[in-house]
Amino acid sequence: MRLLWLLETLVIVAAGKLAVWLRFHDDPQGLGIFLEHAPFRLWLVAAFVVLAMACFGLYQAYLRHRRSEFLLRLLLAFSFAGIGLLVLYYLVPSTYVGRSVLLMTMGLGFVGVVVLRSLARRVVGADIFKSRVLVFGAGENAAQINSSLRRAADRQSFVVAGFVAVPGQPVKVPDALSVPDSRGLVELAERLGVNEIVVAPDERRGCLPMEGMLACAQRGIVVSDLSTFFEREAGVVKPNVADPSWLVFSGGFDHSLVRRLSKRLFDLVAASSLLLVAWPAMLLVALAVWLESGLPVLYRQTRVGENGTTFELVKFRSMRVDAESDGVARWACREDDRSTRVGRWIRMTRLDELPQLFNVLRGEMSFVGPRPERPQFVEMLNREIRYYHLRHSVKPGLTGWAQLRYPYGASVADAEKKLTFDLFYVKNQGLLFDMMILLQTVEVVLFRRGAR
Repeated sequence: MRLLWLLETLVIVAAGKLAVWLRFHDDPQGLGIFLEHAPFRLWLVAAFVVLAMACFGLYQAYLRHRRSEFLLRLLLAFSFAGIGLLVLYYLVPSTYVGRSVLLMTMGLGFVGVVVLRSLARRVVGADIFKSRVLVFGAGENAAQINSSLRRAADRQSFVVAGFVAVPGQPVKVPDALSVPDSRGLVELAERLGVNEIVVAPDERRGCLPMEGMLACAQRGIVVSDLSTFFEREAGVVKPNVADPSWLVFSGGFDHSLVRRLSKRLFDLVAASSLLLVAWPAMLLVALAVWLESGLPVLYRQTRVGENGTTFELVKFRSMRVDAESDGVARWACREDDRSTRVGRWIRMTRLDELPQLFNVLRGEMSFVGPRPERPQFVEMLNREIRYYHLRHSVKPGLTGWAQLRYPYGASVADAEKKLTFDLFYVKNQGLLFDMMILLQTVEVVLFRRGAR
């Protein structure tokens, strides 16, 4: 995706240069004057476009878009970038490229990006450009590669060359291969031309051919743990295959002073900026809630925060006042009859979450992190889901990696699937990752994914 981002930036800059030539090809004097400042201005146009494309999820490797959906997202990205540029030109006139140059740049850039994406899909989709993977193991753990990484063939970055059955362990994948000894693993890997061996037996003790794996590593073949493979290829940490030693020694979990300070500064800037923009909408939402169902406008609910401490989460009330009159906590569900008409709309648009900006400013929440759950649910999920408590090692967030990758969760099974993304975030958190999640949350809100 980084290479694609760079190439598309260059395509838009090239489109701008072509637009300048088309505009001034019969006016050499005007062309010379424009070109004195054109490079900076064209790179600025490209920056706005690729930033808008990121906001609409067009650089998210794990999402598959139908052709019509891709074109719609791309059209919206170029439109929003154009609006942003017009605002910039009003505030900083020296960055202006001219109406005709901007329109032609956008049109040519749109066509260029569509062509580049079509070519990239064909090239990257070819097996010759994919890593060839040999899976050591053919049981339950190994079978998850097929069941959990169910992407279209042209979306995968790897090809499974085969599964090696482990003696004494059940075989759950068809056509599993076998090797007689450690030396056989090296010969098999070389014969199949593999680039990586993924170690995925159901039981490790006494079954790993370490000499063979060492020989493979000496020949430049990467040897990876199954947990590492899932983390890299799917952006998840799977609790059922990640053992404590892998979590301890695989790195991540940055809680350094620099990280804490940068995250807090990011939270303050992001929450303050959004509050500055959103306060008129918040007043209108409050008025709508009051007119439909009276007071209270705000709803306070106890949630579990960092290190298991509790805090009062604030949101606009979207359900009837007597939604939980019996005192029993319930997950929201589709077409929840407890929701008011205004409530259904503000939940769909995520406007009900805006008061949580004050939770962020108070330091109870972060802008990006796992969504906070109610104590009743946390107590139950801690008992039923392995590693669930690890998501509370960071502050909960307004948005998060799980919100981008998985729809609204309303069951233990949903919570377990969302945990795979929350653990990935907790383990790989960082300022750039937070910024990427924040940008792509715009796309989630606009396309109403996951709201309930």
